[in-house]
Amino acid sequence: MTDKTHDPVAIWQKMVGEMEKGFNSFANQAMASPEFSQAVNRAGGVAAGAQKQLGELMEKYLVTMNLPSREQVTGLAERLQSVEAQIGEIKSMLSRMAAGSGSPQGVDAAPRPPRTKRPPSEGEQT
Repeated sequence: MTDKTHDPVAIWQKMVGEMEKGFNSFANQAMASPEFSQAVNRAGGVAAGAQKQLGELMEKYLVTMNLPSREQVTGLAERLQSVEAQIGEIKSMLSRMAAGSGSPQGVDAAPRPPRTKRPPSEGEQT
């Protein structure tokens, strides 16, 4: 086996470990300061403002292009779901009404043609 003092992989691992410890201690010290938290707060506020401004800009662009916005599409989807739910309720009510009236046919069934041919009676021969 090779000696640990001359092993390049072991030296590399030790160097990376020391770098990680140094970076962690520096980051912990930086994050503990109030200036860091203020800077992060400002950066978050700037990002939120930019996002809001971009949203308003996109809304204006979509209006100009005569396209629906995300809000409008979401509203349409909600209204469509409501209409579909109402249609489902109407179908179930019609099915219950058809079952209650004694009708053998379902709501969606096509009407049957009248039966004109009669079976032969007992005394008749075909």
